[in-house]
Amino acid sequence: MFKKSRRKIVAAILSVLVLLLFGTVCMIYLASYTQMTNENRSLLKQYVDSYTIPGSSDTGNLEGNKKKEERDDPHGKPPMLELSTFYSVAISKDGQVLKVDTADVSSFREDTLVELAEEIMKKGKKDGVQQNLIYRMADKGEYTLVAFLDNTLMLESAGTLLCYTLIFGGVTLVVLFFLARYLADRIVSPLEESYQRQKQFVSDAGHELKTPVAVVNANLELLSREIGENQWLSNIQYENERMSALIIQLLELARAEQVTPQMEILDLSRLVCGETLPFESVAYENGLTLNSDITEKIFVSGNSVQLKQLVSILLDNAIRHSDSGGEVTLLLKKEKNHGILSVMNDGEAIPPEELKQLFERFYRSDTARTGENGHYGLGLAIAKAIAVTHKGTINVQCRDGKVEFVVKLPFQKPG
Repeated sequence: MFKKSRRKIVAAILSVLVLLLFGTVCMIYLASYTQMTNENRSLLKQYVDSYTIPGSSDTGNLEGNKKKEERDDPHGKPPMLELSTFYSVAISKDGQVLKVDTADVSSFREDTLVELAEEIMKKGKKDGVQQNLIYRMADKGEYTLVAFLDNTLMLESAGTLLCYTLIFGGVTLVVLFFLARYLADRIVSPLEESYQRQKQFVSDAGHELKTPVAVVNANLELLSREIGENQWLSNIQYENERMSALIIQLLELARAEQVTPQMEILDLSRLVCGETLPFESVAYENGLTLNSDITEKIFVSGNSVQLKQLVSILLDNAIRHSDSGGEVTLLLKKEKNHGILSVMNDGEAIPPEELKQLFERFYRSDTARTGENGHYGLGLAIAKAIAVTHKGTINVQCRDGKVEFVVKLPFQKPG
């Protein structure tokens, strides 16, 4: 139980941290990528605005632009504009290629740039990205200019940023995993210690109470022989028997929770069938019909004494909580890699808030009947402890006027 709690705490802490880290990485990456892309687009726009073919009509405009830039920026062109790699293709209005600039690098050939430019002109989109190149198309009057800026360096920088972020993020998560385990231990340890003390107290109290109960019972027998039938002695004997039954159940619960029983490969089908037979007469006496459907050759690893007790508890619980004339149904089947034991009876729907408490110690839905017929609300707690000891689960479901307890145990192949 506490191992599962630790795992849930660690999972919760790590889930929050992973989401925060992932969100941070995405924001950093997107912000960096957007900023670099915008800077490159701005540089490309400056290049397009300042581009001219010698002898063309836009030379005058260029001179005016240059003078304006010099007035605005006395240091001349921005350094990034000088250091960036640009490619361009100028195509006349009749489709003739006027000039191709490859920036004196061999990354892209002239025919490749011309094909890209013609493809972009067909699309009609003024700017975008094509084959790791940011492009911008502009009408320069006598011709159309398609300019490119090599985006490879930016993509590599962004990839390097993402790679290092993920590496350091992974290392951080490993460190945080151990930190989360430490915090989970600090949170759960006091609860586990308190729970263990409670279980030890139940066990110790049960053993300590056995002796006085036995002494009281012996003295009652001696007094009965001397003075005969007596109302007060009968009352004492009745209460002593109730106390004895409670102590036995407490010791059974402590044994189921604390002691690991000897396990062996068992034929669960035969065990359930044998334990069901005695309850047929009990059900008949209570005006009930006990139906069973048991699949043969279902084997599990378990302790026969505890598994018989588990079946007995579920059948006894179903019979006690069924009205006369109803039915109790026991099913045993194989489902994937588990043996499924189901005990179902007619009964009123159990409120959701009570479903969560049915397997708690001393819990009874009808508090006015506490201790009736030697039942103190420990049976289902013992059943759950047995199921957990056998690495299984036990659950309760309410539907269509039926109350069903389902036990799932791992299936084992016979040796």
